Amino acid sequence: MKKVFPDARSALAGIIKDGMTLMSGGFGLCGIPEALVLAVRDSGAKNLTVVSNNAGVDGISLGLLLETRQIKKMISSYVGENKLFAQQFLAGELELEFTPQGTLSERIRAGGAGIPAFFTKTGYGTIIAEGKDTRQFDGENYVMERGIVADISLVHAWKGDTEGNLVYRKTARNFNPMMATAARVTIAEVEHLVQPGEIDPDHIHTPGIYVKRIVHVPNGIKHIEQRTVRKRAAA
Repeated sequence: MKKVFPDARSALAGIIKDGMTLMSGGFGLCGIPEALVLAVRDSGAKNLTVVSNNAGVDGISLGLLLETRQIKKMISSYVGENKLFAQQFLAGELELEFTPQGTLSERIRAGGAGIPAFFTKTGYGTIIAEGKDTRQFDGENYVMERGIVADISLVHAWKGDTEGNLVYRKTARNFNPMMATAARVTIAEVEHLVQPGEIDPDHIHTPGIYVKRIVHVPNGIKHIEQRTVRKRAAA
């Protein structure tokens, strides 16, 4: 099977549709599949449910899909850096399933592992648990959370081979590995594309069996979300 596509738009061609559930890797702006998100915007697909730790920032990554109002619902754990997100949510124009960060990560991992649901203490007794099944185990209270499986996962990797084996670099690893396992179709954008056998098997984070399509993005811009600099000492 040929997995490498010439660009992000062609990698999404034929599979992106209105009403789909998408996962988008990254944490803040670190490890985001920006080229693929741009291709989603250009596809014009609407009424999307997007699973992501956050919604990017205004004008970057998923923030662009909020601008075009292609997102109907977000399943996220942190939304504090995006003013447009807050405006649309408070105006009732955007649905939000707010999920504790560890719970979100485990819901995605569970979906990829074929686990339909699990119990966690996190959120018990709060609005997070409203409408959900609760149980008591060994005298402790737990709330049931469902695993998540998306139609498409968009991930960003530092290196990948043409068979889809992926390596993530440092904190850009974040949500990408578990999202790569939890979708019917996983599309990866990679900074360095190599031939099979050039990656040490012990260094592979995501086996190629999970990845259906690959796009080589060698010169992607790496944005800085919060630029903090130290004042220079007086000469």
